[in-house]
Amino acid sequence: MDAFPRKILLTEDEKFVRDLYFRQLSKAGFLVKTAVDGKEALEKLKAEPFDLLLLDIMLPGMNGLQVLREFKTQNPTSPMITILLTQLGQEAVIKEGFKLGAHAYLMKTSYTPDQIINEVKRALGGQSTLPPNPIPTQ
Repeated sequence: MDAFPRKILLTEDEKFVRDLYFRQLSKAGFLVKTAVDGKEALEKLKAEPFDLLLLDIMLPGMNGLQVLREFKTQNPTSPMITILLTQLGQEAVIKEGFKLGAHAYLMKTSYTPDQIINEVKRALGGQSTLPPNPIPTQ
């Protein structure tokens, strides 16, 4: 297990969903920061490294695929894992996400918050943190 909490950037424009995932991820022992749109996500990704990006596709202004494309252009060798959150089941969108380097996509309507947390843990090799429940920061 890691000596430090794994850092996640949660990018979600819907406040209720963002707050719910933030709370659940924090309780699971992750250090979670949030962004409400693509521009804010890119600013936070430039400011500090994250282990995982949980990225909504449908965002105001710049969508999640545009965020991922710009991040990968600027950081082609970044080891950060990206999981796309979507309500869209459109094959072309999903294919483009994988082409841009996403590791997985999760349909929001098909997963409970606990299942999302389990998928995040699985993507990070089952590890969250040694010290449980770090102080949440947004």
